[in-house]
Amino acid sequence: MITFTDQLAGELASIEEAGLTKRERLLTSPQSPHITTAQGPALSFCANNYLGLANNPEIIQAAHEGLDEMGFGAASVRFICGTHEAHTRFEEEIAEFVGKEAAILFPSCFDANGALFEVLLTADDAVISDSLNHASIIDGVRLSKAQRFRYENRDMVGLEKALQEASSARRKLIITDGVFSMDGYYAPLEEICDLAEKYGAAVAVDDSHATGFVGPKGAGTHARAGVQDRVDILTGTLGKALGGASGGYVAGPKEVIDLLRQRGRPYLFSNAVAPALVAGARVALRLAKEGDDLRETLEKNASHFRERMSDAGFDLLPGSHPIIAVMFPGEDGARLAGQIADDMLKLGVYVTAFSFPVVPRGQARIRVQLSAAHTEADIDACVDAFIASRDRVLGESNAE
Repeated sequence: MITFTDQLAGELASIEEAGLTKRERLLTSPQSPHITTAQGPALSFCANNYLGLANNPEIIQAAHEGLDEMGFGAASVRFICGTHEAHTRFEEEIAEFVGKEAAILFPSCFDANGALFEVLLTADDAVISDSLNHASIIDGVRLSKAQRFRYENRDMVGLEKALQEASSARRKLIITDGVFSMDGYYAPLEEICDLAEKYGAAVAVDDSHATGFVGPKGAGTHARAGVQDRVDILTGTLGKALGGASGGYVAGPKEVIDLLRQRGRPYLFSNAVAPALVAGARVALRLAKEGDDLRETLEKNASHFRERMSDAGFDLLPGSHPIIAVMFPGEDGARLAGQIADDMLKLGVYVTAFSFPVVPRGQARIRVQLSAAHTEADIDACVDAFIASRDRVLGESNAE
């Protein structure tokens, strides 16, 4: 008889045979541009450490002080065992930073997106979602009973058609990533807001890959697009530019936040974000607000990498975001991307390859993420490793 675990072993074998097994690489150092792996020292170009704050001494010190003052963990959810002042102060600071009336903290942005739709939407309502939205949005939408409509990535004709089809819904909510994490593309928020106003819809944006470093003072994609007052709801994370630890939030009208406090299941049934992490994140938020120099360096770093890689003949998706997709299209692209990423680690550069089903079939890539903490020499070393590994892998393939 085939057992339950035999069946699972068969699924795992199929994943391995397809070359899609995800393997974790052991780090033996803090996250920063210069890390140490089990294979030795390396330059990291695959972290969401956009402002270089993941190992910032001020943030670490604040977290240490938070541990001393508030202990290791909250040990329950906030409405049961109480909440720390650090949580409520930080919610006020996040709301002010992104220009919204109120905010609520979650253990992660995955949980924030998991709470949002079920609370706000019923079977009488409609949610309209971009086809390349993050998995947390997809899962959150599935939890709601709302009518579901999907439009192709950044396709405003498709969005308008979906809004027309949803015209009979009581509430209509458009949800989009502010930045699409596998491509580095920005959502066309001004056009989205125009259509939302035309058809009486609300707009929600997941700004995880923007908060702290995109737009004026790093306030986000809505600030970059000049639609701060036209985007109704924002979700975001503390796990990327804002220190890189954990935690997420929803920011928006007070009524939305109050209802999430009453009915948001990930808020009501998950431990609060550890107080020490909130203490560190508060400092990270301050550094981000003051970090015009960091944002300027990040922009220069992304531009320098794009220029050098283009000159070397690599296929890059266009854009200006520090997420830069180095493309390896076609049937053999997934194998090439994986081999090149593995070879680059041997040269001391840590990047990660992505292929189907994480990205569309035939659109494999190595996603590079720049940080303000990278130096020009770091970037040049990364590009040199790309060139050397590409030439070696392609040379071996041609020899076969």
